[in-house]
Amino acid sequence: MHLAPGDIADTIAIDAGGADEEIMAAIRKDYGLDLPVWQQLLKYLAKVATLDLGYSFYYNISVTDLILERLPATLLLVLSAQVLAITVGIVLGVIAARNPHGLTSHFVTVLALVGYSAPVFWTGIMLIILFSSTFPIFPIAGLMDVSVEREGFAHVLDVLHHLVLPSITLASIFLALYSRLARASMLDVLGSDYVRTAQAKGLSEFLVVYKHALRNALLPVVTMAGLVFSGVISGAVLVETVFSWPGLGMLAVQSIVARDTPTILGILFFSSLVVVIANLLTDLVYRIIDPRIKTSSA
Repeated sequence: MHLAPGDIADTIAIDAGGADEEIMAAIRKDYGLDLPVWQQLLKYLAKVATLDLGYSFYYNISVTDLILERLPATLLLVLSAQVLAITVGIVLGVIAARNPHGLTSHFVTVLALVGYSAPVFWTGIMLIILFSSTFPIFPIAGLMDVSVEREGFAHVLDVLHHLVLPSITLASIFLALYSRLARASMLDVLGSDYVRTAQAKGLSEFLVVYKHALRNALLPVVTMAGLVFSGVISGAVLVETVFSWPGLGMLAVQSIVARDTPTILGILFFSSLVVVIANLLTDLVYRIIDPRIKTSSA
């Protein structure tokens, strides 16, 4: 941030229509920007050690309060996209694995390649053109309809209606990843001895696939879900910008434009915490799916 040209004083001067050097120097002194970079860093680290992320230069409120205000929208988008990508990806992967040389398997492979290679912002724009402009089924942008005040269940439905396109957009790239991983893992598990034993006992294909094979096939998918969670958050920046979703991603873009350094650093700090928590939850889910981990750790 300090290597890039300009600072918050320049932003304030532009918003005010101009300012002389004395005023801009006073602004830099008020925000501590006149100090050397290493001194600014030490002061910031001392505050972070006490969980004080400082005040936003641009919004003039506590960075923590600002982030907590935007965090629920980002978590809603990220979690819904993850659930959608994992669920649909596993279903497609299992369907493709049951007939690996069939038309369905080839369709899933092509769909995964297209979804993984398409830029997430392009996918979002295409969905807006198709489902908001050509066929006005879903709203173009925003978290809710601000023109109509809704409460209770009607408000929840309104938010979910606005959530559909952003969550599909964010889920598209990870859905492709999960579907291919689930397909490969399922094919590997279906060739195991215990699966062949279950088939030899005369169990139905449904029980063999969904009771015996699927549980072990989920382990790589769960591992990958924890690893790519940071990628989901970074992808949310583009999605929130395309759909004007009022979350941390959109706040990050606005803060970068405004040269609001404390807010940007606070967003990175909170995003790191979310990723750490997601990895811990992944370990817990791993233990639930595979009880052998509990036994070995004990």
